[in-house]
Amino acid sequence: MLVKDFNYHLPQELIARYPAPERDASRLMLLDRSSGTIGEDIFSRLGSYLHPGDLLVMNDTRVIPARLFGVKETGGSVELFLVKRLSGDGDEWECLLRGSKRFREGQPILLAAGMSARVITRQGPESWRVAFSGKEPFAAWLDREGHIPLPPYLQRDDDAGDRERYQTVIASKAGAVAAPTAGLHFTRELLAALAAQGVESARLTLHTGLGTFKPVRVEQVEEHRIHREWYAIPPETVEAIHSARERGGRVVAVGTTSARALEFAADEKGHVRAGAGEADIFIYPGYRFRVVDGLITNFHLPESTLLMLVAAFAGREFVLDAYREAVARDFRFYSYGDAMLII
Repeated sequence: MLVKDFNYHLPQELIARYPAPERDASRLMLLDRSSGTIGEDIFSRLGSYLHPGDLLVMNDTRVIPARLFGVKETGGSVELFLVKRLSGDGDEWECLLRGSKRFREGQPILLAAGMSARVITRQGPESWRVAFSGKEPFAAWLDREGHIPLPPYLQRDDDAGDRERYQTVIASKAGAVAAPTAGLHFTRELLAALAAQGVESARLTLHTGLGTFKPVRVEQVEEHRIHREWYAIPPETVEAIHSARERGGRVVAVGTTSARALEFAADEKGHVRAGAGEADIFIYPGYRFRVVDGLITNFHLPESTLLMLVAAFAGREFVLDAYREAVARDFRFYSYGDAMLII
């Protein structure tokens, strides 16, 4: 397959730069795989398309305020982007560094409120190992001084509202640098209403990494190497999936992150294993889903691995037809945009 076969035209004005006034007021495109039909509703009416006994599997990762700003001793500006924690106490991180000149080992960086950073060594082709020190624990400082890492296609800095709206209402396990955006549409009231009608929910954790923004730079899909992301699936979620299967319910993954974690942790017969690790499964058309029966997802970038996963689940032509229909109907795209339910 060619990467260009997953391209589509998107007018820039359809990129949602800010969230909808209410989480569940987003529009919901409905794709029925069996009939090949495309419909539309409002996300708050999601329960109309789920059955008692169905199971929603949601990602409870929490986005960390991973963007930091500082200065070198010479006064030059520096931007740091936290990629992954490297020490148990959280004082050393893998970081991307951006400045007007090259960085060197041992170089100090001055940050706000008495915090400082020191460049230790190269961590990867594009990243550095950086140690932080200050008068207070780094985690507390970060929570107050860090900036929410909005996706670059939003073309704006974060504001006070993003600290709450770029998190799901179940976000509890800190570690992601990008939100599991399908979960952004849920409110606590909607989850309670779904539970009242017999739709159960379970949680897993997958810390969405920088790789979710990286473009695919090969021509053939099969040549791409997917990024690795830390995940954890608790035993109670495995039991919930087993129970849903026994009662004839559907397992509906909330987001591509949940879908990847479930499929990575499943054996050939679809039995999900509890545990933690790093998921590096690349799902594209031709893949046979073992666990996921339904998918709630946002609208993704052209030629992205996320779009390829959705195409694997519902069929490339069907999905691209739906995207063209979404453009014609002025749906809002990407992280703060509208949603899609595929059943």
